[in-house]
Amino acid sequence: MSIFERYLTLWVAICIVIGITAGHFLPGFFQGLGGIEIAQVNIPMAALIWLMIIPMLVRIDFMSLAQVGNYWRGIGVTVFINWAIKPFSMALLGWVFIGWLFRPLLPETQIDSYIAGLIILAAAPCTAMVFVWSNLVKGEPHFTLSQVALNDAIMVIAFAPIVGLLLGLSAITVPWDTLLLSVGLYIVVPVVAAQLYRRWLLANGGTDAMNRVLSILQPVSIASLLLTLVMLFGFQGEQIVAQPTIILLLAVPILIQVYLNSGLAYFLNRVSGEQHCVAGPSALIGASNFFELAVAAAIALFGFNSGAALATVVGVLVEVPVMLSVVWIVNRSKGWYERGAAVRHNIQTKAAE
Repeated sequence: MSIFERYLTLWVAICIVIGITAGHFLPGFFQGLGGIEIAQVNIPMAALIWLMIIPMLVRIDFMSLAQVGNYWRGIGVTVFINWAIKPFSMALLGWVFIGWLFRPLLPETQIDSYIAGLIILAAAPCTAMVFVWSNLVKGEPHFTLSQVALNDAIMVIAFAPIVGLLLGLSAITVPWDTLLLSVGLYIVVPVVAAQLYRRWLLANGGTDAMNRVLSILQPVSIASLLLTLVMLFGFQGEQIVAQPTIILLLAVPILIQVYLNSGLAYFLNRVSGEQHCVAGPSALIGASNFFELAVAAAIALFGFNSGAALATVVGVLVEVPVMLSVVWIVNRSKGWYERGAAVRHNIQTKAAE
């Protein structure tokens, strides 16, 4: 992990302080940034989002989709968790914790918006950081690459319908034109641009050239994320200072969702007989989020000052320490996991005899 990735939680915490302080002393500056829009799209934010997302997508080789069949059990488990369980479980957790248990402790006018942000966060499977988590659990790299490519392909089609459905079930008015515009701007355009740039790099310098460019772009991507957070907290500062417990309360359903989905994916891979080197990244892909996309979509749909934007930022805040804890669990439980495979092998051997 680079120093940016390893200490991402620290950088986010620093950005919270900088953003809140700047928002207090320079409110006019942030209001001016918020007003630079074309067709409800904030131009400074869109530029930062593209700088965040495109370098990550350059890593993805969509030709690796041809390898999906080689890891069909792990692929099947992860797709099931990401698209049939994760958004719906987060919606349920949001309703239970934010809409009911914590309701008296939160601003009433933002309750629905907080739930919407949690739903958006869960509907965007992780892309770039998955490669870090997979490496830390000695995951099968070809599986990780093919799974991420498949998730991105599905996201182009499924993100808007799932978000729209769950927002509708939450009685939140769905601005479909803005939602579809967000999908186009923050999924379709970056995917196409990244793949064209990837092909150009490979054609003009090969893998070495691409790796050199990625080593430059990765810090740019992280810096863009941090600048985005400064802008967000510049707008959110007053609300957070008034009720600092909001961040802790929003973190509760996110933490439960991470452990629930990673544990379920890990267990299903073990039951299906998948190798540990596939089960590890499968569990991690099933638990982590593409928070850059979630932040962009929440801002586009509900604005800088919304509870939805704040909820997605909490996802960024807890991402690294929580996912590192999942990595630790996966590595420590390898013996237990592989004993299950040994038992199945013995049963199959005796049945064959």
